[in-house]
Amino acid sequence: MARREGPVNGLLVYAGGTAYDGVKGTDQQMADRLSGLVDVLYVDPPRSMLSGARRGELSTVRKGLWRLTPAAPPGGYRPGMDRITAALARRAVRRAARALGRRVTAVIASGSIDILGAAPGARTLRYITDDLTAGASLIGMAPGQLARTEARMAARADRIAVVSPGLVSRAGSMGREATLVPNGCDSGAYADLDAATWPEDLPAELAGTPVAGFVGHINGRIDIALLEAVADAGHPLVLVGPRSERYEPERFPALVNRPGVYWVGRKPYESLRSYLRVIDVGLTPYTDSAFNRASFPLKTLEYLAAGRGVVSTDLPATHWLDAGDLIRTTSTEGGPEAFAGAVTAELATARTAALVGRRRAFAALHDWNERVRLIAELLGIDSTSQASKEVAGR
Repeated sequence: MARREGPVNGLLVYAGGTAYDGVKGTDQQMADRLSGLVDVLYVDPPRSMLSGARRGELSTVRKGLWRLTPAAPPGGYRPGMDRITAALARRAVRRAARALGRRVTAVIASGSIDILGAAPGARTLRYITDDLTAGASLIGMAPGQLARTEARMAARADRIAVVSPGLVSRAGSMGREATLVPNGCDSGAYADLDAATWPEDLPAELAGTPVAGFVGHINGRIDIALLEAVADAGHPLVLVGPRSERYEPERFPALVNRPGVYWVGRKPYESLRSYLRVIDVGLTPYTDSAFNRASFPLKTLEYLAAGRGVVSTDLPATHWLDAGDLIRTTSTEGGPEAFAGAVTAELATARTAALVGRRRAFAALHDWNERVRLIAELLGIDSTSQASKEVAGR
C-alpha cells in the first residue's frame, strides 16, 4: 500500500487501548500501517495530571504519524470522572489537530475512552479488540462502568469492527452489526530467521536444543499451571515479555528460578526475531475465561509467521483460524499434563523446510496489511490507489 507524498489535510485519529510505546499490540500495528495511507494521530490513554502529564503532550513518531498523550484529572478513570477525562481527551485532540494544521476526517476508538465526538462530521469507527466488561479486573475499572461506556460508543459510532467471532455476537446484543477484523501478523518480518543474532541474555547451549517459549504480556490471562507443567516435563522454557506486578507473586518467581527456565523481560518489538530464533514451539497458554474467549492472540500467528510450531489452549479464535495440524490445541479438561504432552509432541516434530513453508504461507494469509485494508474500507480510505492518502469526506 503506497502512501502519497506531499501535504494533505486529512487526519485519522486513532485512540488506542494502550500507550504507543507500550507492548506492541493491535492498536500500534494498525496505526503504523494506516499511517502509510493517511496521516495518523495516535492517542494514548489519558495519563493522570499527578504523574506530571500536561494538558496534552504531542510528539512526532515519524513523518505522517504523531502521538498525543492527553492529561486526565486525579481519579479520572472512576465512574463519572471517566466522562470528564473523555471530554478533556477530545479537546486535546482538537487542539493537536489545529497545531498540526490538519482536519480530522476519521476517528477510531479502540480503548475505554470515548473519543468519538472529537471531530463533528468525521467518520467514526468503534474497534472492539477485547471484551472490556469481562476484563474489568485487568483494566482496573468497574464492570458496570465499562459496560455503559461500551454501549455509548456502540450507539454513536458510524461503523463497528471487532477482533474475534465472539465479539460479533456481543455487538449484536447492543443492536449493532459488526465487521470481523481479526488480529494479524507481520508475515515478512521473519525471513531468514535462523540467521538472526543470538540473544545475549540466553545461553548459547540452547542452540540445537528443543525449546518451548512464550512471547507476550505475562498477566492474569496466562495460566501459570501450564507453564509449570512444561517446565516439569524437562523442556527448556523461554519467557519474553513484561510481567504484571500483581501476577502470581509466589508461583511466578519460583517458576523463573528453576533451572532451564529463562525470563528475559520486556524486549523491543524489533528484537523479537532473535528470541523467536531460539524458540522451536510457541505457547499460547491462556486461561479459560470470558475475556480470553473473546480475544484473538497475536502471538499465535506470530509464531507461525516465524515458522515455529504452536501449542495453544482451546480458544474460539483458534477454531476460526482453522489451521489444521499447524496448531496443536488442548482442552481445559485435559489439564496442565495434556498441555505439556502436546508441547512434548510438537517439540519432537522435525522442523523441515516444507513444514516451515506451510506455517509461513498460512500466516501470510493473515498479514496485517490485509486487516488494515478492511479497516480502511470501513472508513472510506482508499487503500489501493497510489495517489490516495486522504480519508473520504462524508
